[in-house]
Amino acid sequence: MSYFNEDENKQQEQNESVNSYSPLQERLKREQEEDNRRRSKKSGGSKAGYFFSGLAGVIIGALLIWLLVPSMSNQLPASNHSTTTSKTESSVTQTATEVTTDITTAVESVSDAVVGITNMQEVSDFWNQQAATAEAGSGSGVIYKVDNDLAYVITNYHVVEGAKQLEVTLADGTKEEAKLVGSDIWTDLAVVSISSEKVKTVAKFGDSEVLKQGETVIAIGNPLGLDFYGSVTTGVISGTDRSVPVDLNADGTEDWETEVLQTDAAINPGNSGGALINIAGELIGINSMKIAQDTVEGLGFSIPINTVIPIIEELEKNGEVKRPTMGIGLLDLTDVPAFYQQQQLQLPEEVTTGVVVSEVVGGSAAGNAGLEQYDVIVEMGGQKVENAIDLRQYLYNKTDIGDTIKIKVYRQGKLVELDLTLTEGTSV
Repeated sequence: MSYFNEDENKQQEQNESVNSYSPLQERLKREQEEDNRRRSKKSGGSKAGYFFSGLAGVIIGALLIWLLVPSMSNQLPASNHSTTTSKTESSVTQTATEVTTDITTAVESVSDAVVGITNMQEVSDFWNQQAATAEAGSGSGVIYKVDNDLAYVITNYHVVEGAKQLEVTLADGTKEEAKLVGSDIWTDLAVVSISSEKVKTVAKFGDSEVLKQGETVIAIGNPLGLDFYGSVTTGVISGTDRSVPVDLNADGTEDWETEVLQTDAAINPGNSGGALINIAGELIGINSMKIAQDTVEGLGFSIPINTVIPIIEELEKNGEVKRPTMGIGLLDLTDVPAFYQQQQLQLPEEVTTGVVVSEVVGGSAAGNAGLEQYDVIVEMGGQKVENAIDLRQYLYNKTDIGDTIKIKVYRQGKLVELDLTLTEGTSV
């Protein structure tokens, strides 16, 4: 028994040397001793049981040492040798998808034809007593024709009004000196010309008569006068037959009703004179104005291209639009106080609308026809005339130079009918 007890003691010493490394080894040691005692009792304390029990303990201890050596090495002082580690940076996956739609295709076909227009006017320098040229405003335009060395650009009358010098900026940023070909205040249209050398694209005319409400349209221009040439907004046709009253001479009185297309595509200051195109890339209107109030998002208006074409053709040819004229001054009857309507004009009570002749130009069509000052025009060519806008719309849209029309007027309370032969002029 002493022999086996000695072997057992040696085994315990080995286990203690191994298990001193960690609490885990301590727990394994105790479990091993308990296992040995159980085996010893079960085998009746045989020498063979003690032998194999001791051998198993030696093997387990050796395995524990072998397993623990790497973890112990991690706790040793670092050596002088440096280790280079590589760091893998995360990468972002990027997909380059080129999207093409009907809108992008339409814009690409027209955008190079849309230009910026700068209005340079003469300003006086008080301190130096000299005149200088400075930018007074800007807008947009559309190149619609190339003829030999010249390219022609449509824009608005108010974009070029009062200009001493005009400058056109092409889509690529190239600046060209421009010349005014002609302008027309009544339709708010103008034509300027530039060198055709660097012109790449001209717009193709569409047909504004076939437009439908809800049809997709695209506005291209130079918003707010910034260098955003070819800026694009989209929308639909909100209305095709709209009449917008305008004050042409800024006197607070509406002088004319412009026939326009209404769209919800954003049209801002600077977009004036720019293009309104359909989904096919055809020019169907020239953007002209924007009516905005606090209570609405904003209404954009464009001059129908079918109205534009005959005007620009005449501007190219004559530099102005020659219209029939009567040779009179106009005043809406509604602007005349009721007292004067009764006492001076002597109108019947049922006559509440019409146009008062404020003056008659000597030798004019009106003078030759026998019109007199304070006559009140109530009918022209069989159509009722309620105000000056009605009169101008009929005169400019329904008649030609040389036509003879019948006019009905009230003179000192009596209805008088006259025949008037229209002549050429630039005013009513």
